[in-house]
Amino acid sequence: MAGILDLLNSDLGKNIISGVSGSTGTDQSKTSSVLTMALPVLMKAMERNASTPEGAAGLMSALNTKHDGSILDNLGGLFGGGVDDNVKDDGAKILSHVLGSKQQGVEQVIGQKAGLDSSSVANILKVAAPILMGVLGKQASQNNVSSQSDISGLLGGLLGGSKTQNEQSFLEKILDADCDGSVIDDVAGMVLGGDNKSTGGIGGLLGGIFGK
Repeated sequence: MAGILDLLNSDLGKNIISGVSGSTGTDQSKTSSVLTMALPVLMKAMERNASTPEGAAGLMSALNTKHDGSILDNLGGLFGGGVDDNVKDDGAKILSHVLGSKQQGVEQVIGQKAGLDSSSVANILKVAAPILMGVLGKQASQNNVSSQSDISGLLGGLLGGSKTQNEQSFLEKILDADCDGSVIDDVAGMVLGGDNKSTGGIGGLLGGIFGK
């Protein structure tokens, strides 16, 4: 199964990046950086939420109904006339549900790395979150996902499994950082390229991804 970062490098991913950039008025390369960092974080958070039977059932229900992948069938229409407020409202709800109290901290950290303020990151994620759910919905349908272990396997596969252990550590640290305003200090060394020793070289890994 292709990973989520492979998706962003595909034609579909380029269309998503271009569309999100245009609809939020954000530079395309910065939009790409935000999505490359944020989508794995969102998926890791979903994976953790789906580790309980209730969380898995809730996610599967969403993927079987509202987020079944149909949003991907008309991206031109989605982005062409400006993204509908209903889509952004839906995105805001997804982010709040998936990230909970960690949302503000995650947006701050990603903004620091991408060179954007956190409100710009939030705007990008509000548009991208329903699209990510659509990607998951389509994958769930194609892979006949019907149980908690199925959904965990799907998310793990898209995250790249054990091959991306360093990235997993990075995602865990972002999501576990407290959100009392010091989250930047908690993970700044890791995200901004310092303190590689304690993060398994994740600073270098991200530097390679984002060209910093």
